[in-house]
Order: sequence, then C-alpha cells, then structure tokens
Amino acid sequence: MTLNVESPRVYTSQGVPISVTGIAQVKVQGQYEEMLLAACEQFLGKTEHEVQQVALETLEGHQRAIMGSMSVEEIYKDRKKFNQNVFEVASSDLINMGITVLSYTLKDIHDDEGYLDALGMARTAEVKRDARIGEAEANKDSQIKEALAEEERMAAKYVNDTEIAKAQRDFELKKATYDMEVQAKKAEAELAYDLQAAKTRQKIKEEQMQIKVVERAQEILIQEQEIQRRQKELEATIKQPADSEKFKLEKLAEAARNKALLEAEAEAESIRVKGEAEALAVEAKARAEANTMVQKAAALQEYKEAAMLEMYLSTLPKVAAEVAAPLSQAKKVTMVSSGSSEVGASKLTGEVMDIITRVPAMVKTMTGVDVSKALGERVPPPRSLYLERVVSDMKREQIF
Repeated sequence: MTLNVESPRVYTSQGVPISVTGIAQVKVQGQYEEMLLAACEQFLGKTEHEVQQVALETLEGHQRAIMGSMSVEEIYKDRKKFNQNVFEVASSDLINMGITVLSYTLKDIHDDEGYLDALGMARTAEVKRDARIGEAEANKDSQIKEALAEEERMAAKYVNDTEIAKAQRDFELKKATYDMEVQAKKAEAELAYDLQAAKTRQKIKEEQMQIKVVERAQEILIQEQEIQRRQKELEATIKQPADSEKFKLEKLAEAARNKALLEAEAEAESIRVKGEAEALAVEAKARAEANTMVQKAAALQEYKEAAMLEMYLSTLPKVAAEVAAPLSQAKKVTMVSSGSSEVGASKLTGEVMDIITRVPAMVKTMTGVDVSKALGERVPPPRSLYLERVVSDMKREQIF
C-alpha cells in the first residue's frame, strides 16, 4: 500500500513551523505467522481503508515527532537522516501490528513564514560571496596559471612543432617508402594482370585454333567423302564410257600406227635405194674430180712457170673488176686536168692500172710471197702489151 503522509505546520526544535510531505510503502506481512496473527488481532473485521488509515496516522505521528526533534536546517540539508529516523521509528511501531514498512521518502518540505526562502537567500548570498571570492581567487590563479600555461603551452608548442616536423619528416620518408612499395606492388599487379590477360588470350587463341583444326578436319573429311562420291559418279558416268572410247581410239591408233610404220618402212627403203644410187654418183664424180686434179697437178708440175703466169694473168681482171666496181656505180664523173696529162677514159684507165701494178707488192706485204720471184724473176712484158692484155680481159668481163 502507498501512503501519502502529510504533516502541516509542525514546529521544529527551533520553533519554526514547517510542513512536510512523505511517501511510504507498507504491506501486511503474511510470511511470518506471528506477524500475521498480530495483524489479524488488530485489523480483523476492518476494511482496507480503515487499515490504511491506521497505518497513515501512525506514520504521520512518528513523522511529526521526528520533525520536532530536528531543526529546519537539519531536515532541509540532511534528508537522508530524516528519512532514516522516520523509517526506523515507524517500523518498530507498525511491526507490532503485523505491518511492515517497505520504504519511506521525504517528498516535500515548505513553510508559510518564508524561513526556508530566507535561509536560501542567506545561503545564496553566502554562496554568491564565496563565489565572488572564489571567482577572484580563481581569476588570479587562472591568470597565473594561464601565464604559466601559456609559457608551458609555447614551450610545449615549440616541442610539439619540433616533434610535428620530425613526425612529418618521418611520415614523408615512410610515405615515400610506402608509395614506392605500393607502386612496385601496383606495377607487379599490372604486369601480373597483363601476363594473365596475355595467357588468357593465348589460351583463347589456342582454343579457337583447335576449333578451326576440328572444323578443318571435318571439312577435309566431308571433302574426301565428296571426292569419293564424285569419283564413283565419274566412274559411272564418264570413266566407263571413256574407257570404251579409249579402247576404240587405241585400236584406231594402233591401226594408224601400223599403217604409218609400213609406209615409213617403204619410204625408208626407197630413200636407202636412192641414197645408195646418189652415193655411187658422188663417188664417181669425186673420182673424176680427183683424176682431174691429178692431171692438173701433173700439168702444173710440168709447166710450172707458164701455169703460174696463166693463173696470175687470169686473176688480174678480177682484181681490176673489184677496183673499178665503185666507178661502175657512179652516174657522172667530172675530171680536172692541168693540160699536160691525159684526160677522159684513158686517164681513168691509167689510174686503175696504177693500182693493179701495186698488187704484187701488196701480196708480198700481206702474205710474204714474192710473185715476181716465184715467176723466176721473169722480165714482165712491155707495159703497153701488159695493159692491152688487162684491158681486153676487162672488156671481156664487161667492166668498161
């Protein structure tokens, strides 16, 4: 049960009237037989309200008694002591009635005379005074401590700045080291990634090549089967008729070859006979020419000088013809003379004869054979006779 214990205008030990309100929690104790019997004796036949009223009045009386034994300051300042006193006194009295006080708490304290307010004001002024004194002392101490703190702060700041700079230096060094390691690891990771990517691409290419190989093998197999099919088709549609045609052509070719062979054998026999006849004719001609050469050689041996002279004289017209050949191609010849020499055809013929007379010397120079000496150093015929012979021969050869 919860009881609201009110004690209005109770005089304290100092004679100051105050009002107090407390809250108590009580219950009828049924765990112990003696207390239960005591409660039955006290409250048998009473209602719950009546039981609460008995407990409330008992607590209120003890609360008043404690208030009268204490000063306002004690009650106000030491509420725990007040609560403890009321709880102990009320519990010892109510327990005899079979009721147990579970808890008691001072809820409110006030007065109608303004004592508590004055007490609060005095205390407030005292507190304010102490506060101002404390504030002044605190300000003084604060300024002193602030100066000391500032000094310590600056010293600490310098030390701290030094430590910060040192820490910054260490941080930068470590950061550079870490960055190098990170970059190295990153480069290794990138290289590893590139390597793995290259391996993957290579593997994909190998798989693709393997697929192409399999596809190519299938295509080759299909092509081979198609070739076999076409071969069988060709054998059925072309080869067998072609074999028949081939056999026919072979027989025709064999007949033509036999015919040509017989004709060639006949032609060869004819040529052989003709060749033998021609060989006999050539042999007879050669024998006749040989006899002629033998006779000619014998004649030359017998008539050596006369023969050589004859050959020499027969060759001169040919030489003259070759010398005069350019003149035969000329359409018009204009000759200039000083008046003391020959003019006309005789002049032209004389110049040709001068060239011919140099032939023996030219032959000797080119071949080393002295024609004049070979003729036995015979005195040549007079120039007039010689020229007449050459001119007559040249006319006969139709040079002029």
